[in-house]
Amino acid sequence: MAHEGASDERRGDEAALEVVRADRAGLSRLVEMARAEGWLPGAGDDDAFWAQDPEGFVEARIDGRAIGGGSIVSYDGRYGFMGFFLVETAHRGHGVGHALWYARRDLLRARLAPGAAIGMAAVSAMRAFYERGGFHADHLEVRFAWQTQDCGGHTPAEIVDARSIPFDALAAFDAAHFPAPRPRFLAAWIAPAARHAIAFVEHGRIEGLAVARATDGGHRVGPLFARDERVAESLLDELERRLAGSTLFLDMPESNPAAIALAARRGMREVFRCTRMHLGPSPALPWQRIYAVTSFELG
Repeated sequence: MAHEGASDERRGDEAALEVVRADRAGLSRLVEMARAEGWLPGAGDDDAFWAQDPEGFVEARIDGRAIGGGSIVSYDGRYGFMGFFLVETAHRGHGVGHALWYARRDLLRARLAPGAAIGMAAVSAMRAFYERGGFHADHLEVRFAWQTQDCGGHTPAEIVDARSIPFDALAAFDAAHFPAPRPRFLAAWIAPAARHAIAFVEHGRIEGLAVARATDGGHRVGPLFARDERVAESLLDELERRLAGSTLFLDMPESNPAAIALAARRGMREVFRCTRMHLGPSPALPWQRIYAVTSFELG
């Protein structure tokens, strides 16, 4: 999974380590490393990541060769996110991960406004390490896998292509469910024609948004924002119609019990869990409307 889990507390010979800004090719290398780890990056995710913050990725190099890296993405200085934390297996256990993680934390702090929070998704085994680095736990996030069936029926009139909605309205809806506005990211996230970006519109108001993109072995769904369970179910029904026979992966926050109940009703199976953590104040979000987070890599 794309999470903060590759670090190592043990210090070793770090003299040869360089942490440098990654270019676009460097981000592609991180994505391929994540794919090799089985983290299920979505097709085209890196384009949206780059659109949000071209300066938000670093590589760890030894003797000039990239051996890992991660994201230090800023949302216009108002919120930061650390993800894509990767170190090649051969370089683990020698202090490289330790040095890389702290370098990323400090680089991102310097890119944010004073007091801005930094988020990340952490495997349970690393929570104590991250707490020593200043982070605190917020809630668990559970990845569910769901094998869709051909449910038949027709698309309800309330469900439309998200790209047909005036973008300012869509961006405002998204911003109400994320710690900071992210219009550049959202525009790139929904742009690929191969992605299923759908919205639920009722009485002229956007009440739900879901995006599904292809990944290894199926499709990842994120975000899934919805006014209530009825809207969330309707959006999932539409994705099931469109993607019958595919495995869908959804990263659901346990802070929304309705999301976990929805997963149980649909027979989804848990395949992974992590902890959402923050350095600084936890963002005040309407978790009862967040049925799946956008990604573990950028929040």
